[in-house]
Amino acid sequence: MMFKDYTNNTYLVERLRKGDESAYTYLMDAFYQKLCTYANSLSRDVYVSEDIVQNVFLRIWEHRHRLKGTHSVKSYLYQSVYNEFIDQYRKRNKLIAVESEYIKALTDIVEEDASELTRLIGLVKEEIQNLPPKCKKVFLLGKQEGLTYGEIAEYLNVSFRTVENQMSKAFAIIRKNVGNRTDSILFLLFGFKHCS
Repeated sequence: MMFKDYTNNTYLVERLRKGDESAYTYLMDAFYQKLCTYANSLSRDVYVSEDIVQNVFLRIWEHRHRLKGTHSVKSYLYQSVYNEFIDQYRKRNKLIAVESEYIKALTDIVEEDASELTRLIGLVKEEIQNLPPKCKKVFLLGKQEGLTYGEIAEYLNVSFRTVENQMSKAFAIIRKNVGNRTDSILFLLFGFKHCS
């Protein structure tokens, strides 16, 4: 009996195209949880994440004859999860022009390498956690809680100018270490209305 090496991308695609259910089971076992984690980093909702991944696997099986051995199955899965997330997001929200630019920027990142988006999300989260205490407090009140500068100033009993300075400082620190994709990642983490 021939050994089934599903770790070989070309062989895996070949078996999937032929309707080999054990190849599909391998795919699920190898990537389902990882894709759920990735989807959750995008949607920030466990149930939505599972729905996204289940839809992706269902479509892969239904359209398995379209798979090509020259394309990485792993990259295809991550790209498909991202596309499904964007589709669901667009159905829930009417995108305005600036928001569409953030979506395009995120799409460009994923098209380069799906794992790069996950890395950048982790990097931004780490930079936020490492902000100076006062700076971090102001930043999270504005971005995570959605408070205006005036509301933050009143809540912390500081001047409006202090809030502006701390927020600018936070963005400068994050952008210095993350680069020009900072705004796109912040949009993904906190939503358009919290980006600045």
